[in-house]
Amino acid sequence: MKSVRIVEQLAIFIANKPGTLSQVCDALAEDKINIYGLTVSDTVDHAVVRVVVSDTRRAIALLESHGTLVVENDVIMIENDNRPGSLSRIAKALSATKINIEYAYLASMPSAKKGLLILRVSDVKKALKVLSNPALGL
Repeated sequence: MKSVRIVEQLAIFIANKPGTLSQVCDALAEDKINIYGLTVSDTVDHAVVRVVVSDTRRAIALLESHGTLVVENDVIMIENDNRPGSLSRIAKALSATKINIEYAYLASMPSAKKGLLILRVSDVKKALKVLSNPALGL
């Protein structure tokens, strides 16, 4: 059975240069905050690091105390089977109910039975309801 829930994601705006991601990760690690999911998008002068962490409130306070801009929003986190077609079924179920996937990131080791998927969708509460429906067989 998969796990589907709404979680807070942080968008952290940092300089796009060597060492800045390391500094963010070091600060989180020193405060015993675990990173469950991470993606980095770059622009010319800055990078946006999107993370789902073990303690959102502490992470925000820590990062903002260092003068880092942090924006939070709700996303869907899914622990799902690591097999062909899993993401397709999720995307089809959301599409059928007119929920847009704005962006997504996922990862799993090839040998892992489960993977972790983070989805930013147009309606998180509706998406949670859709994806929690056992009739979908996801």
